[in-house]
Amino acid sequence: MDISGSLPTPFTYTFSVIPNSSVPSSSPSISPSPSRVSTALFCALLSLLSLLGITGNLYTIGLLLRRRRSRRRREAGLSCCLMKVPVLSLALADLLYLFTAPFIVYDSLASGWAFGELGCRLLLSLDLLTMHASIFTLTAMSLDRYRAVAHPLHTTSSNSSSLLRVGLAWGLAVALSLPMMITLHLEDGENQEGQLCVPAWDEQSSKAYLSVLFCTSILGPGLAIGALYATLGRLYWVSQTQPAWASGSSTACPPRAPKPKVLLLILGIVLAFWACFLPFWIWQLLPLYQPDILRTLPVGTQVTVNRILTGLTYGNSCVNPFFYTLLTGKQRRNRQTLPSVNHLCSKNSPLK
Repeated sequence: MDISGSLPTPFTYTFSVIPNSSVPSSSPSISPSPSRVSTALFCALLSLLSLLGITGNLYTIGLLLRRRRSRRRREAGLSCCLMKVPVLSLALADLLYLFTAPFIVYDSLASGWAFGELGCRLLLSLDLLTMHASIFTLTAMSLDRYRAVAHPLHTTSSNSSSLLRVGLAWGLAVALSLPMMITLHLEDGENQEGQLCVPAWDEQSSKAYLSVLFCTSILGPGLAIGALYATLGRLYWVSQTQPAWASGSSTACPPRAPKPKVLLLILGIVLAFWACFLPFWIWQLLPLYQPDILRTLPVGTQVTVNRILTGLTYGNSCVNPFFYTLLTGKQRRNRQTLPSVNHLCSKNSPLK
């Protein structure tokens, strides 16, 4: 959490590994706490963001479930859209993340950690869990879009395959957040600060763990999604500039042209994630790789930067429902207006 009082003493490092945790600093705890005006503004902004985000994500989930029930009444036995399960996963991750906001607001106004060791382990680990679940689900969605374009005959749209990919994304997220959940504990703060929620590891362990998390949440998925969208961009360019017979493909159904609007909506969700979480990760890695930079900043400034970046990560969960609603609406219109690609390929195949 954003615990203003949990400032480390000289040569003692308390690194913030999630947006709500302690301010990273190696300076003595001699600076005054942030002003009441700054704290009030931060709490008001975070409360507004969480209210808007929770309302938007609940609306998205309700919209998806209502569409699923109405279609079941019209078409018994038809499986739901492949896109719905990942979008539900993203909305659920956003909701879980936003539900931690009231605890941050309370903790910013109180002195010390007030939610016990169980709350320390669960609430702070939930940030890492939902962050990884979101980016892994987005990577799976991007891979699905690539397969649907490049290999339409081999694309499956069953609920079981979507649930398997989403389950794998959440399983990997749980595995990566477990070390934080296990090592978090309560310590007595100095100068009547109360109890603080901090991880039980040294500087080198923090550096290794944070570096791994940066690779799994930003660098690795970023390279994978970038490569997929670069390939999709090339396929789209070829489809617009070259006829199918000129590609020299001997397959019955060559790669189809991507739908730019659907791809751009998914890419918009990915870019919003990076825009909101990359600054946070830069701030987390600074004290590990460039500690001298933070030593020049007053502690009050560090607290302010940490709060701004915390609000930015919550802003991501606030704007995501806009993309989710557009994405599911676009997918629904595409199903109503376009025939099945697999059906067309099978119909035109010389093997039939």
